[in-house]
Amino acid sequence: MVVEREAFLREVQKKFEEKLRENEISLLEYWKERLDRLSSMKPEGIASLQLEIKGISVMMANRIKVLKRKKE
Repeated sequence: MVVEREAFLREVQKKFEEKLRENEISLLEYWKERLDRLSSMKPEGIASLQLEIKGISVMMANRIKVLKRKKE
């Protein structure tokens, strides 16, 4: 009985870690794509580049707020 429980817990932990890893990869791919798009831009000047960086920063801040709200 204890062996079965330990095997079950190991399996659940393995699935959890796998899902966590997949989510992290997905998140990094999304932000990498955003930064790649930003780096390939041909901005008119520094102001437009700063505006794009600020937009990405605001998106990240909003996402952080949403995730923190879900925890509560």
